[in-house]
Amino acid sequence: MTPTGIEVISAVLFAVAIVHTFTTRFFEHLAHTRPTHAGVWHLLGEVEVVFGFWAMVLAAVMFTTGGVDVATRYIDSRNFTEPMFVFAIMVVAGTRPILHTVMAGVRLVARLIPLPGGMGFYFTVLMLTPLLGSFITEPAAMTLAALILADHFFGKGISVRLKYATLGVLFVNVSIGGILTPFAAPPVLMVAMKWHWGFNFMMTTFGWKAVIAVVINALGATLLFRKELAHLPTTAADSGKPVPFILTLVHLAILAGIVMFAHHPAMFMGLFLFFLGVAQAYRSHQERLILREGLLVAFFLAGLVILGGQQQWWLQPVLMGMRSDQVFLGAAFLTAFTDNAALTYLGSLVEGLSDGFKYALVAGAVTGGGLTVIANAPNPAGLAILRRHFKENSVSPVGLLMAALPATLTSALVFWLL
Repeated sequence: MTPTGIEVISAVLFAVAIVHTFTTRFFEHLAHTRPTHAGVWHLLGEVEVVFGFWAMVLAAVMFTTGGVDVATRYIDSRNFTEPMFVFAIMVVAGTRPILHTVMAGVRLVARLIPLPGGMGFYFTVLMLTPLLGSFITEPAAMTLAALILADHFFGKGISVRLKYATLGVLFVNVSIGGILTPFAAPPVLMVAMKWHWGFNFMMTTFGWKAVIAVVINALGATLLFRKELAHLPTTAADSGKPVPFILTLVHLAILAGIVMFAHHPAMFMGLFLFFLGVAQAYRSHQERLILREGLLVAFFLAGLVILGGQQQWWLQPVLMGMRSDQVFLGAAFLTAFTDNAALTYLGSLVEGLSDGFKYALVAGAVTGGGLTVIANAPNPAGLAILRRHFKENSVSPVGLLMAALPATLTSALVFWLL
């Protein structure tokens, strides 16, 4: 496949954006040490801004080289449903009624686990919430887990090692925890309809393995940091006024509606706008809505959609050039540098793939979904909520990669050997 000039430029900008994500901590450091231009450094240090920024550069190049019609035609051809959905689901899932409901379930399960201090609660959050993502979608599960972890662990002065280990396990577990069903994980969603993967197929082929991997990963992190977690107090009751039962039901209904109409932006955005009205009417039962975090994540994902749409010319030949026994590791590796849903989408375009190739492609894509911020669409949501608890509000990409490796390798062994 011979690339066009704009495809080559797009590939270069895509590579620059990836490098930029690994240097955001450097720009945040500059913002603190060189206050004269702190605003610029803060902007370049916002990891959620990276891909949106370089997508704007690509749009400017298209405008300059091809004119306004070429640029707008390409942007209009992109599908921005996922960024819009993630924004809506993040804001709704992060409300007090939804959070209190999930917290009640987590506490109930944690009481059944005979572990001292905060160990049982910590294990339950990293195990149960990612699996819940198979039903309320991965972005919602990531948002809920990150908010719970921020309030009950990251904000309690835990060690930096524990913070990175938790973030790595959370990203991996959310990536694999959403594949019990065919509609909750973006990389599965891309292929489920075309390959006729229904609920029973997902549960019997992927689901039970994902549960095993999620439990092992959560238990491993809990036992590794047992001394520190055992000295943390068990979680206290929720703060704030009790939420009326009917208001909780309304929030749950809106959340369910947004999930149900995840592929229809006019429907779920209409529900979201109605939710904003409800939230405004009952402000006393709400915390601050995470609108800023949601918009930044949507901007990040929209930039990934624009830049990623020009990478098929090199990515598909690389992926399709692998044998079935190679594609598992290849997909896990490539996922670290591209969105895992993009990989499975490219696979869905090819006819006549063997069942073994299909399994290896999807399993590899979800296994590598925790290695970097861009590996899985919900990752920026978790990062937007938790990064304020790290030094200079910045998470080291290398630190995240190293923290996610053990859980990634464990998941790989489960999907490959079982």
